[in-house]
Amino acid sequence: MAFENFIPFKKEDAEKYNKFRWWLGITCGDMLDKAADLYPNKEALVDKTGRLTYSQLRDKVNRLAIGLMDLGIKKQDRILLQLPNWIEFVYAYFAIQKVGAITVLLLARHAQAEINHLCRLTEATAWIVTEAYQNIKYLPIINDVRKANPGLNHIILARSKDNGGFLGLERLIEQVDLNESTLQKLAERRPEPMDVAHMGPTGGTTGLPKVAPRTHNDYICNAEYMGRALELCSHDIILIVTPVGHNLSCRVGVFPSVLNFGKIVMLDSTRPEDILETIEREKVTMIPWVPAMASSIANYEGLKDYDVSSLQKMYCSTQASPAKLIKDINEKLGCKCVTAYGATEGYHIVTRLDYDQAVIHSMVGRPTCPYDTYKIVDENGKELPPNTPGELIVKGPCVFSGYYNAPGENEKTFTKDGFLKTGDQLMVDDNGNYKVICRIKDMIKRGGENISPIEIEGLIINHPGVVDVLVVSMPDPVLGERACAYIQPKPGAKLYFEEIISFLRDKGASVYQLPERIEFIESMPLTKIGKADKEFLRRDITKKLKKEGVI
Repeated sequence: MAFENFIPFKKEDAEKYNKFRWWLGITCGDMLDKAADLYPNKEALVDKTGRLTYSQLRDKVNRLAIGLMDLGIKKQDRILLQLPNWIEFVYAYFAIQKVGAITVLLLARHAQAEINHLCRLTEATAWIVTEAYQNIKYLPIINDVRKANPGLNHIILARSKDNGGFLGLERLIEQVDLNESTLQKLAERRPEPMDVAHMGPTGGTTGLPKVAPRTHNDYICNAEYMGRALELCSHDIILIVTPVGHNLSCRVGVFPSVLNFGKIVMLDSTRPEDILETIEREKVTMIPWVPAMASSIANYEGLKDYDVSSLQKMYCSTQASPAKLIKDINEKLGCKCVTAYGATEGYHIVTRLDYDQAVIHSMVGRPTCPYDTYKIVDENGKELPPNTPGELIVKGPCVFSGYYNAPGENEKTFTKDGFLKTGDQLMVDDNGNYKVICRIKDMIKRGGENISPIEIEGLIINHPGVVDVLVVSMPDPVLGERACAYIQPKPGAKLYFEEIISFLRDKGASVYQLPERIEFIESMPLTKIGKADKEFLRRDITKKLKKEGVI
């Protein structure tokens, strides 16, 4: 069922993806029902408040879905879902799917400006949120957002002690009478696999996120091939630590787990001791997250006090992970590391569990879905041969079809034949494995040379006194840009500019791989989902240079 401002897949593409069964032709609700039919008594979902089997999870989902219908939620209504890593997020998500509405994914830490923007952009009619989480008090935000968005008719609060006049999620579930009649009405609300399942925020040029709609077909396709790449099965226990409202946790954790009948463990803490205790208690086998979080565990002083022998594999996103980190994961945690590159828009490249370490250290692997088409092209859109850097463009059954209500953005981002321009520079070798060179916007343009910050980071991280490093461009009145390295030393280590430069020269670094300024900092700035925040560092060094009178 189409709706305004959503760009559907081209007819000929959809017919092809369906014909060859690259799309499974099921909905997110179907996926959960299948798991509950096959494994009703198998533990499906855990957090610190409780445990649910697949049968119990489906019961919660169906009750909440019927409660949403009773509220007047219609097919394709957009519902904001903003919860931490709690089990309520999972059954709220699937309840929204069951009634044919569309989930708008928010992070628990999204602020008022972002919430207002996404509410206004998607014309949301309901918002599932909590009264408070950590140091965030949502009630004042809720009242302000409602004033700015009069179409936001329903506020549903999870784990609320004082509902503030709003409906409680638990009460909405409890008051439902689950019987043959209500279940039949719910069945009649089943969406079509080509309908939009959810909308995921992604980066925007204005500082506010764009929204990527994902249909049931293309998102489940993502999850299916992600699960194959990670060799997931019903015995896997996946720990969700990064925000569950982000694509990483959904696409690599929640969805593949349900599709393969595994168990999901939700944790709303990033403290190393909490993570390690959870791995030990729940016998976790896989964790999808970002390199910064993996590093915090691999280098945690108390690691030896916990039994992490159940851990078999770890997925580290955001381009290539440093070779040193991969080695630490293998040696200290005793599990295999999968490096990856991908985005909310659907393209996804990962290494495989049987790859040689040399490949994992330098590449991000091959596409998860063999039926997606990946091309490396030059500035004129001409496809380049292997081992030649260029921009990656993609198209296929896992890749979305266009940003919601953003005609200008779509015109810039898609080629005439429907390929998505990623804005990233990659290179593919003769074996079909990809290497990330740089985000094109992160490339340091020094005079007439383009310098990849990833290459410099990969050299510096091998210094024995370095915990983490990020390299960004800094403005220069003569050359346009120069390289600035932000380095986090190990506790107690004393590092100096000259020492780092000498180390790089000894490692054979070229003159272009020597940063021209180094800032030593106590910890790296991270985004809301734990990714390295290079934009913050670019602003920081620009402020410093202005204060010093350099620019």
